[in-house]
Amino acid sequence: MKILIPWWSACLLLLFCLNVLAGRDYYKILGVKRTATTKEIKRAYRKLALKYHPDHNNGDKEAEKKFHDLGAAYEALSDEDQRKIYDQEGEDGLKERQNRGGGGGGGDPFSSFFGGFGFGGGFGGKQGGNERPRGADVTAVIEATLEEIYNGEFVEITRYKAVAKEAPGKRRCNCRMEMRTHQMGGGQFQLFQEEVCDKCANKKYINEERHLEIEIEVGVRHDHTYKFTGEGEPHMEGDAGDLIFKIHELKHNIFERRGDNLYTNITITLQDALNGFKSEITHLDGHKVVVERKKVTPYGLVIEKRNEGMPNHENNNAHGSLFVTVDVEFPKKELTDEQRKVIAGILDQKTIGTFYNGLQPKKKA
Repeated sequence: MKILIPWWSACLLLLFCLNVLAGRDYYKILGVKRTATTKEIKRAYRKLALKYHPDHNNGDKEAEKKFHDLGAAYEALSDEDQRKIYDQEGEDGLKERQNRGGGGGGGDPFSSFFGGFGFGGGFGGKQGGNERPRGADVTAVIEATLEEIYNGEFVEITRYKAVAKEAPGKRRCNCRMEMRTHQMGGGQFQLFQEEVCDKCANKKYINEERHLEIEIEVGVRHDHTYKFTGEGEPHMEGDAGDLIFKIHELKHNIFERRGDNLYTNITITLQDALNGFKSEITHLDGHKVVVERKKVTPYGLVIEKRNEGMPNHENNNAHGSLFVTVDVEFPKKELTDEQRKVIAGILDQKTIGTFYNGLQPKKKA
């Protein structure tokens, strides 16, 4: 059966598609699908913006263009309202809305992820011999759950930073000690040090609101730090210090993390220890891991589930192992004489009763 579409409907559809595709493809620029979540968009921007920042590319005009394209793409797609307009009307439609007072544009997304680098800042490196004075660094702790570290997360922080602004009057600045000579008479001179200062425009500090975003990267380690250059304490005659965030991994009720491996315990009944058991554990991202054994399970047995540990920080596709230690819960009620006889007949074991030093490794036979 053929379905006929009126010519005018086809034209409208074509015009709509052309309108959407007009301008830059923000999804392609960020390397994400059109169905990407906000978290995926942020992660893609953060990675690519650091790669193409002009300070990393020595005047490469192509890299600079990519950097600016990334900023425009991120601003549009990270905002829910702007993203809807872009999806329906494309870049040109979004710009037209902004020109009519629809908001957006003019921001600096890079500084919200990395601080005030600037194109000549060298990413916090020392520039030359005459080192400018700088304010103190500020260190803050971000507590992250194991779920956030396993899956990755973004944390938004609002900070009030003291920023120097010009004020009326002059102030002493660039003070230094200089040698002076004083003639005493009779061919004698006296040398002494004197503080000499310049006069500079006066400044005062005003608190400004800053919005920062920290990515808790997948698989990040405890005490890992993220530095925001120039977001620390200000210095009246120099540069501001850095703001440093340190990741503190919170303890988990079920899992213990050691490197890329996870450890947990499971308690089973004596009946399950003898007959075998099957159980499921809910992992940090919600998927189920089956822990199963079809034969006798001794107390303290460790079952390894490969590739079910934490993702590696450098290579998220690689995972450690999950180690499950088995605890056996014995029945609390007393057995009757008849039950003891039945169990003894089934197990058919001889009494051992051998004492040994359990804190020393066993000798091989």
